[in-house]
Amino acid sequence: MKVVLHEYWRSSASYRVRIALALKGVAYHRAPVDLMADAQRSPDHLTMNPQGLVPVLQIDGLVLTQSLAIIEYLDETRPGPRLLPLDPTGRARVRALSQIVASEIHPISNLRVLKRVEALGGSMARERWNTDNIRSGLASFEALLAKGTTGCFCHGEGPTMADCVLIPQLYNASRWGVDYSHLPRIAAVARNCAALPAFAAARPDRFDPDKLPATDPGP
Repeated sequence: MKVVLHEYWRSSASYRVRIALALKGVAYHRAPVDLMADAQRSPDHLTMNPQGLVPVLQIDGLVLTQSLAIIEYLDETRPGPRLLPLDPTGRARVRALSQIVASEIHPISNLRVLKRVEALGGSMARERWNTDNIRSGLASFEALLAKGTTGCFCHGEGPTMADCVLIPQLYNASRWGVDYSHLPRIAAVARNCAALPAFAAARPDRFDPDKLPATDPGP
């Protein structure tokens, strides 16, 4: 059965799932959803996800939403590198790191919130809101990396769900001009992830519609 990922190329939540699919070696077909055109509010998309969000993953006869839930499903049903450790302590740490981004940084930096901030305070308020949020969130992430079994990656010597979540947030940081070179553990993890083909395959620039051929075959 075909695996279909309904996503937006620059969505960090979609980016997380692309990394996880690549790490697990799961081939999939891309179904682009243009957030700039409000395609996520179309009747067809709302049928799949009443929240009107991306990503949505069709797999195993299921329709899955919410990026972290999707990643955990992939980890529980597909072979390959473990994205959550087997031990409860390790799983709790990886989930905590992931939630710093997914539950703290990302929700108040998403497009809906930024549009509202701009409507209330103007473009400068939007930029200040977002950059301050990203800086403080990454500082917290760095501090948590200092506690526990951080190795070449966020948790140990192989990529986990935490790395799948961190790297898209760093992409967003760069887009907004937020420097993180002074955070040595995050910077080291970023370098190590960049060296892995799965992370390179999931990069947003590979799916920029302005750079794709007229018909995008997907991965």
